[in-house]
Amino acid sequence: MVIAIASGKGGTGKTTLAASLAVWCARQGRATAILDCDVEEPNANLFIGAEIKTSEAAHMLIPKVDDDLCTGCGECEAICAYSAIVLIKGLPLVLPDMCHSCGGCYLVCPEKAIQEIEKRIGVVETGAAGELLYAGGRLDLGEPISPPLIHEVKKQHPGADVRILDCPPGTSCPVVESVRGSDFLVLVTEPTPFGLHDLKLAVGMARALCVPFGVVINRDGAGTTDVRDYCDSEDIPVLTSIPYSREVAEAYARGDAVPHMLDAHGDALAGLFAAITRGACRAEA
Repeated sequence: MVIAIASGKGGTGKTTLAASLAVWCARQGRATAILDCDVEEPNANLFIGAEIKTSEAAHMLIPKVDDDLCTGCGECEAICAYSAIVLIKGLPLVLPDMCHSCGGCYLVCPEKAIQEIEKRIGVVETGAAGELLYAGGRLDLGEPISPPLIHEVKKQHPGADVRILDCPPGTSCPVVESVRGSDFLVLVTEPTPFGLHDLKLAVGMARALCVPFGVVINRDGAGTTDVRDYCDSEDIPVLTSIPYSREVAEAYARGDAVPHMLDAHGDALAGLFAAITRGACRAEA
C-alpha cells in the first residue's frame, strides 16, 4: 500500500506525522519504507536517523540538436509547451532549464536531428533505520525542476508492504507528481484560517487526481472549528486529530518528535492506519 502524506501549506506537522506513522508501522512487523519526496528540502531522515547506504546520481533527458541534420522546420518549437526549444535565425536553441523532458521534440522531428541526452538533476539516497527502510532525493543546487527526481525516489523499495511518501508542501507540480498513483492520501492541516484556505486547495488537487483521501487535524484545539466544519460539509473523513501540546513542540526542538508521538499518540497512529486501510479498501471496491 502506498500512502501519500501531504498538506496544502508548510509547517502543519506533515513530516512529523509521516515519520511517526512509518516507525509505528515498522514496529508492528510490517515491511515499511518512508520515501522523502520533498527533494528541495528533504528532512525526513532528521526524524528517523537512517544510515545512508547508497547515493546515486539522477538524470533527466533533454534534447540535443544536430545542426548538420536540422532543416529549421520549426516542428520542435511548435510542440514545446514550455518554450524550452526556440528557433533563432532558422536554427533551434535548447534552453535546458525550461525543459520538462516530455520527449515531444524528439518524436516530431522529421529529420531525426534531435537526440535525447542525460542531464544530472540530483541524487537519490537509500538506507535504513533498523527495520524501517528509507529513500530520499536531494535536488542539485540551482535545478528548477524537481518532478523527474521525485519520480526516481518513488521507484525505491518497491517490495515494501507499506510505502509512506512524505510529499512537498503546497499543491504545485512536485506535489502532484508525489501523490499521483498513491492508494490513499492523508492531508495534514491545522485549525487556522491559513490551514483551512490551503486545505481547500489540497482537496481540489486530490479530487482532480481521483485519489481517495482524508484529513488529519494537527494542533487540534488551538484554533477554530472551521476546518472540522468544512470537512463535515464536504463529507471529507477526519481520520484522526492530534491535540495541541507544548510537549510535542519541545520534543520537536530536541529532535525527539517521533519517540514522543509514539509514546503520547500511539493510539491515534493505530487508528489513523486503520482508517487509511479502510479508505483504501473502499476505493478499490
